[in-house]
Amino acid sequence: MTLKSQQSAYFEHISVPSDQSFLWRMDDYPWRRNVWNYHPEIEIHLIRKSSGLCYIGDYIGNFEPGHLIMIGSNLPHNWITLPADGTLIKDRDIVVQFDPRSFTKVGRLIPELNEFRLLFDNASVGLEFFGDDAKACRVILEEMEHQGGLRRIVLMLKLLAVMAAAKDIRPLATQRYTSVERAWRTSDLKRLERALNYMQEQYLVSPKIGEVATFVGMSDSAFSRFFKIQTGNTFTDHLTILKIWTAKQLLRDTEMSVTDICFDSGFRNVSNFNRMFSRYANLKPSEYRKAARQL
Repeated sequence: MTLKSQQSAYFEHISVPSDQSFLWRMDDYPWRRNVWNYHPEIEIHLIRKSSGLCYIGDYIGNFEPGHLIMIGSNLPHNWITLPADGTLIKDRDIVVQFDPRSFTKVGRLIPELNEFRLLFDNASVGLEFFGDDAKACRVILEEMEHQGGLRRIVLMLKLLAVMAAAKDIRPLATQRYTSVERAWRTSDLKRLERALNYMQEQYLVSPKIGEVATFVGMSDSAFSRFFKIQTGNTFTDHLTILKIWTAKQLLRDTEMSVTDICFDSGFRNVSNFNRMFSRYANLKPSEYRKAARQL
């Protein structure tokens, strides 16, 4: 499993047309925006096709079609379809981006819009929507493609109203991560993106921290501190999360034995695999397989 090299992570400058209050677009994958990026605008992101890994601050999780997330201001994020072999996936994502002030300022004149403030505040850590709430949002997002002007802004208000009232929802990144002030220098973002790409390509063979540090031109100790500050996870935790993700996929989608899955997901002994899986998934591998197949 490899990750094709991407452009450096960056501050994404979002330009909303002057006659619109938000940006709606449908993205292919891969393309130049598929990087570890951040921006002051809030983003609503719907995966329409494929599966893979999403990175939201210090959160790493899987995504499948129907995956719906709201990303808060300046929260770094990326979605990587696996295997990342460069195959073009047309219209993989629907993305909506907007300046929250466009809606909160209007709240002075239209008090009902102030109901969105809590939603925008909670999105600072990233919010994932599930069940009927996510399905209702997907229908609205798809409909926006065929509407413009007043009809599109009506749909946007409807979308935000559904999200604000949603019950089947969970936060993603930790408050610890979002509370830390980060410089987000371009050089740091480029270095972090190179490290993340390298680890994504090599995690099954358990690369040493010194190997990755050398790859990005840092000492072991400096890279260790840098990685923890920028991602919220230690180097070891990040590798383990990637391996657990692989194990979950194999448990759910194959009939392989737990022992074989242990080694195919990058672990070197079964006892450590079972311990780490239970720690990160809150279930034993066999329990996870049973639960996943009941969905």
